[in-house]
Amino acid sequence: MKIPRLFCSAITPVNRALFLGLTLALGGNSLAVDGPENRPAPPPRTTAATNEAASIQPTEANVPYGEHKQQVLDFYRAKSEKPTPLVVNIHGGGWMMGDKRGVNPKRLLDAGISVVSINYRHISAAHRVVPPVKVPLYDAARAVQFVRSKAKEWNIDKARIGATGGSAGACSSLWLAFHDDLADPKSDDPVARESTRLWCVAAVRAQTTLDPKQMLEWTPNSIYGAHAFGRAPEIRSFKDFVAAREKFLPWIGEYSPYALVTADDPPVYLMYDGPPAIGQKQKDPTHTANFGVKLQERCKEMGVPCELYYPGAPEVKHTSVRAYLIGQLKAAPAAQK
Repeated sequence: MKIPRLFCSAITPVNRALFLGLTLALGGNSLAVDGPENRPAPPPRTTAATNEAASIQPTEANVPYGEHKQQVLDFYRAKSEKPTPLVVNIHGGGWMMGDKRGVNPKRLLDAGISVVSINYRHISAAHRVVPPVKVPLYDAARAVQFVRSKAKEWNIDKARIGATGGSAGACSSLWLAFHDDLADPKSDDPVARESTRLWCVAAVRAQTTLDPKQMLEWTPNSIYGAHAFGRAPEIRSFKDFVAAREKFLPWIGEYSPYALVTADDPPVYLMYDGPPAIGQKQKDPTHTANFGVKLQERCKEMGVPCELYYPGAPEVKHTSVRAYLIGQLKAAPAAQK
C-alpha cells in the first residue's frame, strides 16, 4: 500500500496505533457486494453476489463533475417513466484512499431508485487547502450539485436525493446532511447554483465527530481525526491532538457532523457492527457504535429523526441500509420526518 507523500513525515512520530486507525478507516462502500445487511457483521463475499455486481454496468461511467482526475462519478439509472429518487454513494478510506468501484446497486435499482457512486480528491490532493478535509467534503457537495444539474437528463427527482457511505464516506454523508446549503444562487456556474441538501442519509460505521475531546470522553482509546486538519508539528499522538484542541475548534465547528445538527436537518440512519460501551475502550475505536449513540442523543435533542442499528439495538425498524433508503426515498412526503 502506498502512503500519500503528504503524510510520510507525520507517520514516523505518530504512534502506530494512530496510523492503524487511519488504515482501519477503509470503510469501503456501504452499497458494496459484501456490505452490512440483515446481520451484525458482513458475510463472506459470494461468487454469485460478486458476479451480480459485476454484471451491472454504469449507465454513465467516469462522468467528470470537476476538473481533477479524481472528481468523477458513475451513474446507474433506474428504469422509470417518472423522475426517480437517487442515492449518492461515498466510499470510505479515511479520505486518504478508496474508490467508487465495488458498488452493487441492484436492490435500489429494482426499487426504482437510481444510484451515483463518486470518487473524490483525497486529502493528499489538498495541497494548500486548509484544512485538508475540506477537499473531500466539498467534492461530495459538488457531486450532489452536479447530479441535481443533470436531473432532467438523468430522470432524477431533485428533491429526493439521499447519501450513504462507510467510515469516512459515512462521515462525509452526515456532514452533507447537517451542513447549511452550499448553493450559491448568484454563481455564474449553473452547478454551483444547485442545492447540497439531502432527503436522508444512511451511514455505516460513521465517525460522527472530529472533536478529540468528545472522542476521548466517549471512547478512551480513540485514535482518529488529526489527519483531517493536516500535519501539525505538535501532534505526535492522540493525546497531543486533545491538548491542541483549542487551535482546531473553528474547524471542528465547521466540519464535525455532531456540531452541525439543527432542527431542520433530514433523517439519518446509523449502522455499526457491534454494540456500544460509552466510556470504555473499544476493539475498533475508529468505528465504534459509541459514535452512533452520541449522535442519536444529539439528534433527539434537536428533533431530528435518527435510527441507530447495532446487534441487539432496541426499537430498530430497519436492519439494512438499503431497506432504510428505500423506505425513506419512496415514502410519502409527510412520512419522511
